Amino acid sequence: MCAPARPFVHEEHLPGVGTFRILPLDPAVDCPTIHAWAGQERAAFWGMNELTSSQITDIYSELGNVTTHHAFMVEKDDEPVALLQTYEPEADRVGECYEVRSGDIGIHLLLAPAGPEGSHAGWTASLSAVIATYVLCGLDRRRVVTDPDVRNQKAIDRLLRQGFVAGPVVVLPEVDLPEVHLPEKHAQLAFLPREVVFPDGS
Repeated sequence: MCAPARPFVHEEHLPGVGTFRILPLDPAVDCPTIHAWAGQERAAFWGMNELTSSQITDIYSELGNVTTHHAFMVEKDDEPVALLQTYEPEADRVGECYEVRSGDIGIHLLLAPAGPEGSHAGWTASLSAVIATYVLCGLDRRRVVTDPDVRNQKAIDRLLRQGFVAGPVVVLPEVDLPEVHLPEKHAQLAFLPREVVFPDGS
């Protein structure tokens, strides 16, 4: 008997690319995959290189109890391709570093490693378009905010190619709580206004 399909919050078919779905994260199902991705050197800036699968499961299980931060698995043609996290900037440390506007939404994105066939031209742009549609239209927001590590030039360049506008370089303060520890982070803020993605006003 087949397992029931997991509910998704967004589905989009891109001709010639595939069908994307964004699903609320299920820690028990998804965290082994996240552990495999986050443990690679390419994901060093994600900050989970040294964590075990069980520790990552605990982190995302705890996140599920928070109403201002959410985690999702992004699938293409039923295969996981990215971890998406969204958050309310005023409830996050980034909100201490810039003037939050009504309609802002923050995101973090961890891409799956390229498969045996390697990466495909335009692949990241397709994924980013799907995510932008979900967070800007599906969640009815006006601007996406992101804060890559200032040393992660590859990610910064990718964001600028996708239409993000570079903001200031800021220092995100350390967070040291019983349930989470985040070290101080030098970050490059970047913003994606809704009108850049949807100039027709949709």
